[in-house]
Amino acid sequence: MPDASIDLVYVDPPFNTGRIQKRERVRTVRDDDGGDRKGFAGRRYRTERLGVDSGYADSFDDYLAFLEPRLREAHRVLTPSGSLYFHIDYREVHYCKILLDRIFGRASFINEIIWAYDYGARTKKRWPAKHDNILFFAKNPRKYHFDVSEVDRIPYMAPGLVGPEKAARGKLPTDTWWHTIVSPTGKEKLGYPTQKPLGILRRIVRASVPKGGVVLDFFAGSGTTGQAALEHGASFILVDRNEVAIETMKRRFAAHDDVVFETAAMTLPGEGASLAEGVEGASLIDGSESTGAPTRSKSPKRAKTSTRAKTLTRAKTSTRAKTSARAKASTNGSVPDERLDSAEDAVTTVSGSAAAEGSTKPRTRRARPSARP
Repeated sequence: MPDASIDLVYVDPPFNTGRIQKRERVRTVRDDDGGDRKGFAGRRYRTERLGVDSGYADSFDDYLAFLEPRLREAHRVLTPSGSLYFHIDYREVHYCKILLDRIFGRASFINEIIWAYDYGARTKKRWPAKHDNILFFAKNPRKYHFDVSEVDRIPYMAPGLVGPEKAARGKLPTDTWWHTIVSPTGKEKLGYPTQKPLGILRRIVRASVPKGGVVLDFFAGSGTTGQAALEHGASFILVDRNEVAIETMKRRFAAHDDVVFETAAMTLPGEGASLAEGVEGASLIDGSESTGAPTRSKSPKRAKTSTRAKTLTRAKTSTRAKTSARAKASTNGSVPDERLDSAEDAVTTVSGSAAAEGSTKPRTRRARPSARP
């Protein structure tokens, strides 16, 4: 992948939980006599287990050694005004922050976003863990794209204190995002065990990707990042090596003929010919055993690209060429404010783009670098 060709890299790797991550599929049937569940109005329901999807061992002997080459490649492919959002939880966030400081530089750390939710079991031995951590780094902390006008607004907690006009307009989110998980029975759920909510990815993509930009997610899972990019009018490259992830993405993008799936063997620098052993997840830039590929949806004004060679050429000509102009026009000082095993030694990439017809350049302003010790 060319240097400086990606506007946003979103990374949602395995969390190193030490568990087998899998999803059991069930359905409930009304059964007033023998139901094992109690539902609305006291009605009884019987649980029928439909099967268990193949899982992955979310455990690493050296987690940072697994991440580091991928994050260094992410830094390389980011445009000068590009950003990285690294999604993790409380177990590893401290170590990952230090690793990213080493790769990007401490001054490039912009935010730690807390995604807070309230769902699932609650331990009685400690405070229940009900949040994820998202680390936001900029390639250049003095000039990075952040379009506050694209960010969704949220209701005031005490609207009576701000007046009707402000209450109707809502407020900008802070670095703590209250958002439900993907409901196990909701329409958004696609059946992937670590699927992230579209609302979270929408907010990230809209704020940090210019119209017509390019988004990369090399732990693509269910493809939520690509969906958010498509809605925003951006191209996207999704990468995963897991068959369940690829099939999930194919269902998600079934209505989009301009989304192309490809399979290719790839290698990370210095890793040899393959990363077949001991690798969980995959990326466009690694050589892990894979069956998943980047997706770039084409613009109606562009010819369809079906080969990887053409895809990378298009990324270089249609987005990187814009970078220098966009760096001056839209990023000249911005505001701080899923991965299972497969037997294939290849990576499947999903590529997609969306034309941003009639789009305007986002408003940005020069960032004020914060003083750090």
